[in-house]
Amino acid sequence: MSKEKHTHQDDSFENVESALSKTEHFIEENQNRISMIALAIIIIVAGYWGLKKFYFLPLEQEAQKQVFYAQQYFEQDSFKLALNGDGQNYGFIEIMDEYGSTKAGKLAAYYAGVSNLHLGNYNEAVDYLSGFSSSEEMVAATAAGALGDAYAELGENDKAISQYKTAASYDNSLTAPTYLMKLGVMYEAKGDYSAAVEAYQKIKDKYATSAEARQIDKYLTRAKLQAK
Repeated sequence: MSKEKHTHQDDSFENVESALSKTEHFIEENQNRISMIALAIIIIVAGYWGLKKFYFLPLEQEAQKQVFYAQQYFEQDSFKLALNGDGQNYGFIEIMDEYGSTKAGKLAAYYAGVSNLHLGNYNEAVDYLSGFSSSEEMVAATAAGALGDAYAELGENDKAISQYKTAASYDNSLTAPTYLMKLGVMYEAKGDYSAAVEAYQKIKDKYATSAEARQIDKYLTRAKLQAK
């Protein structure tokens, strides 16, 4: 048994030595190629960090500075100035064009869409908002709801319903009741009273402290009577 074990160990060592020998031989034969690959990796990594530090970071900072002024106009309901700028500072449209690769540039698309919605430019609002996405739930919910508003104004009720459902799916007590209410109203307009009841009931059950919940009973009663 001992001899067999010793022979097995010898074979294992020979296999390891053979593998190491082949590896060394491969490295010797391909040394220049391996060195070039390693150098290329170093250049790519260094280039990425250099680009991030000396290009993207300053670009992001400049975009944040520009979007600040546009946001001020937006908060003052000066939507045309927010969109087009004031001659000295960029509006959201120019920010998108100049800084579209930055976070601030992408957020400008949201603001541009909502600004157009307030101005009654519903097709433009759809163009900007339909291409927008965000990892922040509040912003994502509001963007989906605004897109629903634009579709509703254009008479595209099915698309509006789809967007309101998306907006209401974010479990946020500040936004979900608003979009559930709009969803219910849109279902009623479509004649789908059972779905309207479901939307209204969710406000009553899940968001009982919301402003929408204070008047939800009359909406529920109306939809239930129509659903019979």
